[in-house]
Amino acid sequence: KVDKFADFLQKGKLMGTQCKKCGERYFPPRADCLNCMGDTYEWVEYSGKGTLNSFTTIHAAPKGFDDIAPYTLGIVGLEEGGRLIAWIGDIPKNEIKIGMPIKVVPRMFEEIPEIKLYYTIERP
Repeated sequence: KVDKFADFLQKGKLMGTQCKKCGERYFPPRADCLNCMGDTYEWVEYSGKGTLNSFTTIHAAPKGFDDIAPYTLGIVGLEEGGRLIAWIGDIPKNEIKIGMPIKVVPRMFEEIPEIKLYYTIERP
């Protein structure tokens, strides 16, 4: 049911789900509601605005990412609820601060034959 999530990301849209029974919102999207156990939902667009909750720089990267290390990832609390992990974009490392307002932007690795979706954290 939530397989359209990747399609939305490819179009640059950050989407979550909202339970039609009780109105609870989820990001990442869910097909069933943890609040009321409902199984009907609708797609809702998220602004991407949020707060940087934590960040770390990866020096010893897993296989497949070792050629781009070091890189910095952040955990974002979205305004509409939910959290995600994203790459820190063009924000200089000395300006990254926990609690700073940010915007999450869906992206694709275009230089890689397979489609790989990811998010970047940028200034709002």
